[in-house]
Amino acid sequence: MAISELLIQSTLKLCIDPNTGKDFISTKSIKNVQISGNDVSLDVVLGYPAQTQLDVLRQQVVDALRGIDGIGNISVNIGSRIVAHSAQRGVNLLPNVKNVIAVASGKGGVGKSTTSVNLALALAAEGATVGLLDADIYGPSQPQMLGISGRPDSADGKSIEPMRAHGIQAMSIGFLVDTDTPMVWRGPMVTGALEQLLRDTRWQDLDYLVIDLPPGTGDIQLTLAQKIPVTGAIIVTTPQDIALLDARKGLKMFEKVGIPILGIVENMSTHICSNCGHEEHIFGAGGGALMASDYNVDLLGSLPLDINIRMQADSGQPTVVAAPDSAVAASYKQIARKAASKIAIASLDHSAKFPNIVIQKT
Repeated sequence: MAISELLIQSTLKLCIDPNTGKDFISTKSIKNVQISGNDVSLDVVLGYPAQTQLDVLRQQVVDALRGIDGIGNISVNIGSRIVAHSAQRGVNLLPNVKNVIAVASGKGGVGKSTTSVNLALALAAEGATVGLLDADIYGPSQPQMLGISGRPDSADGKSIEPMRAHGIQAMSIGFLVDTDTPMVWRGPMVTGALEQLLRDTRWQDLDYLVIDLPPGTGDIQLTLAQKIPVTGAIIVTTPQDIALLDARKGLKMFEKVGIPILGIVENMSTHICSNCGHEEHIFGAGGGALMASDYNVDLLGSLPLDINIRMQADSGQPTVVAAPDSAVAASYKQIARKAASKIAIASLDHSAKFPNIVIQKT
């Protein structure tokens, strides 16, 4: 049987990317197919970061091609190319930021900030350039979780340089005020501070900016929806009925303002006793999956109630960097890949390709 590009494409049409749930042909990941006799070489260009999975994905493609009768040598080069995707209508993208991921919860105490920092670190571990904005003006927690102290630099007195830790860029009101200083501000001051932190920070060529939102559906969330280009939102909840009630409100808020929901993360889904190994669903079971089903969104992952997650975040060494080979870190990386792959198959932003049109009176 002669080896043709059509045969290659029809074979890989049946090869499903486990992160996107789609085949490599429909996602246009297969590039530069070269055929020399019965030898085949091609490139796989992923639209999301997957540094820890490249060998597995390469082998998956190679194994699929080996099923072709008479095929010779197979060479597969694989990598990622992350591009900007469109945000809600009427909001322009930020300079040097390709995609913005908002992490939200309906109520406090569900582990949203811990999820945000580990998500950012997981995206970086998978090969992306990542920033983290702590949008909780009243209760910033990311400086401690990242183990960062000190003040950010400002070369021109107008913009500020992001702080850096564990390979990511970060900004928080906590870098600008003393630890024990309360932010006794009304809503307009808070939203103004958020916009200033976001737009006056000199982010450096970010593939993803993760925004750790405060809980609820108040002023900051409204500002985010109206003025900040959000590529997609992640809702963090626990299986508890009360948490799910509030999480549903957060999800509906993003739907109303046209921000896509990337999926749901269920925190504290189960607890395994460190002494006897007994597993118990302290806050209930299956709540995140039920909510995902009700609203036709993805359950990105479930995370355990684990003392190590809390201790590592409190010490400034979140799980993804403190225990990169642990099962929990693997879960965070899987959540990151799933969220990024959801963005990869969304609409691209083409605004940079169009010139600015200026109408002047003559």
